[in-house]
Amino acid sequence: MKLVVMTDLEGVAGVINTTDWIYPQSRYYETAKELLTREVNAAIDGFFAAGADKIVVVDGHGRGGINGVLLDPRAELHRGWGKGPYPLGYDYGYDAAAWVGQHPKAGTPYGHICHTDDFNVIDCTINGISVGEFGHAVFLAQQYGVAPIFASGCEAFTKEAQDLVPGIETVAVKRGLMEGSGDECNVREYEVRNWAAIHKHPEVARRLIREGAERALRRWLDAPETFRPTRISPPFTMTYRFRDTDEKAAYEKTVTHPSDLAAMMNI
Repeated sequence: MKLVVMTDLEGVAGVINTTDWIYPQSRYYETAKELLTREVNAAIDGFFAAGADKIVVVDGHGRGGINGVLLDPRAELHRGWGKGPYPLGYDYGYDAAAWVGQHPKAGTPYGHICHTDDFNVIDCTINGISVGEFGHAVFLAQQYGVAPIFASGCEAFTKEAQDLVPGIETVAVKRGLMEGSGDECNVREYEVRNWAAIHKHPEVARRLIREGAERALRRWLDAPETFRPTRISPPFTMTYRFRDTDEKAAYEKTVTHPSDLAAMMNI
């Protein structure tokens, strides 16, 4: 049983904001990578306890989020794309997928550091469904027969995950405090808008993630029908709405493909 763990940095307990934590020049960047890697290790431990045979961890944070030295040696690390980025490696023969450290999509009320791809996006829809990075990955996983079974991040993200994949096992490690969507913000305003949150202690977060990961895989092995991901069918249409930036006024962009979701997303 081969499982892929997708990762991001902003949805980790103890990662407080963008300026100080998520960029290579941030003063706590290496600490953030350690916090993410230890959450991932907790999930790995739970998955192996539940019967996983092989686990590959995908470092999905744009600037890098995994500390490879600290990563559980039972897992392999995937960084970079041979031909992509999409389909994000789902074409490598996985049975199930999990997400650790994932943030909510742009515009999510009470989401912590929420965004889609970058802070200049107001919204993205695929075949009329509003999705963020998690949604992109869930739809791609289904195209390659990979089952989404577990996700952790802030509370608002776990609700997003449950809406898109009813029955998915989730763990909330913090909860955002900012109401509203922030759609009125320009890109600089939006990046700093959603920093307020209440975080679980990292050790508590790891315990909950380990328990949730084991529970998720045991459930999926015993009753896969209890995971009910939203499905879409070709032809595919994806529309992005972008914010005002210093260089460009707000605008929309739409791309389509008659049959291949990954090909469309690479346009």
